[in-house]
Amino acid sequence: MEFLARKLMKTGADKARDNMVWNMIGSFCYALASMVLSFLVMRIMGDEQGGGFAFAFSVFGQQMFIVAYFGTRPFQITDGSNEYSMGDYLRHRAVTCFAALGVGILYLMFSGYTAEKCAVVFLMVCYKIIDGFADVFESEFQRNGNLHLTGKSNTFRTMLSVSVFLIFLTATKRLALSCMAAVAAQVLGLLVFDVSIIRRLTGINWKLRPGSLKGLFGSTFLLFISTFLDFYVFSSAKYAIDAHINDAASGYFNIIFMPTSVINLVAGFVIRPFLTPLTEYWNRGRLKEFRNMVGKIGLVILGLSILAVGLTWLIGRPVLGILEFLLGESYAGKLVLLHGEFTVIVLGGAFYAFSNLLYYALVIMRKQRFVFTIYLVAAIAALILSPVFVIKYGLMGASLIYLFLMILMAVGFAFFTYISYEKGKGGAKGL
Repeated sequence: MEFLARKLMKTGADKARDNMVWNMIGSFCYALASMVLSFLVMRIMGDEQGGGFAFAFSVFGQQMFIVAYFGTRPFQITDGSNEYSMGDYLRHRAVTCFAALGVGILYLMFSGYTAEKCAVVFLMVCYKIIDGFADVFESEFQRNGNLHLTGKSNTFRTMLSVSVFLIFLTATKRLALSCMAAVAAQVLGLLVFDVSIIRRLTGINWKLRPGSLKGLFGSTFLLFISTFLDFYVFSSAKYAIDAHINDAASGYFNIIFMPTSVINLVAGFVIRPFLTPLTEYWNRGRLKEFRNMVGKIGLVILGLSILAVGLTWLIGRPVLGILEFLLGESYAGKLVLLHGEFTVIVLGGAFYAFSNLLYYALVIMRKQRFVFTIYLVAAIAALILSPVFVIKYGLMGASLIYLFLMILMAVGFAFFTYISYEKGKGGAKGL
């Protein structure tokens, strides 16, 4: 383990380059895992079990990750003044992880799922909670200028757990057992690629500060609620499908939903490396540089989004046909029929990527109440409209409500970012 730690910390002559490269690799592996796992489980176990797994892993499990994560990462990585120590963040994360486990168990008690589906969902909740605990280490890596370590941890933890899961699933054809093996691999990955690495870094403050737990909850509570609501809005169509259609439909929708992960992945490549300079620009009152950098990132996301939507419309049918071939003969013709839904979802993903950029801008400006307002309005709309659209229009309804909600959030973020920037500009002039 000591040798592996030394190897992971070798960054080469140019740390900035390593930060960029490993951030891209780690983000890619993490996003790819979600897409590949759901797809392969459908192929190996069929559309019903595959759809159930997709819901457990990508929807409810991820929702519990949000509870464990508590929206803290943007706050932690932009805590340049070291208001809180790593010890403070670690204790806070332990509390939120136990809370996530409790919420997951409570949900399953009233879910009405079969015993097998309950087991799969519970194990994926555990898997995602461990992921959420690992995030506090990876956030600290980034806060200390070692984003490459975050990328390496994401890469190797994901590769380990996914490989173990697929080996067990292929060998045993038992989904719950394979999920259990994946959880064990997650624990091992946390110990090897996070805990052992951070112990070798210098300058990490582990001291607990009096009142820090209460202070952190107070500082991040709105971020947590906002992030929780954000993911609910993002996934509300999937919840409606799980409640009102069936597991097979969940699986098909999850497949045509996969491009949103790619869009968010690419947007993350563009956004994350600039969070530290954006924070410095804002904190030092260099507002013009802040505005210009946000604008340039936004233009890149816009260009990539236009490309993604155009390609989806032009070659979406052949791509869906290839996916049908990879899934097997029993899926022939089922995905191509969803080309319209596929295009609508990609367009919605483009609006979501733009919202993420402005979300980080508002967090840097410490305007959490605006973020909360946007997500609260969108969540209320999702709660009311998602079941209606899904019941009436099926998977096309799910796609349309997703697009509507993403547009609603993008408009809200643009409005509040403009208001916050103008207010900050006025304050800067008065100094």
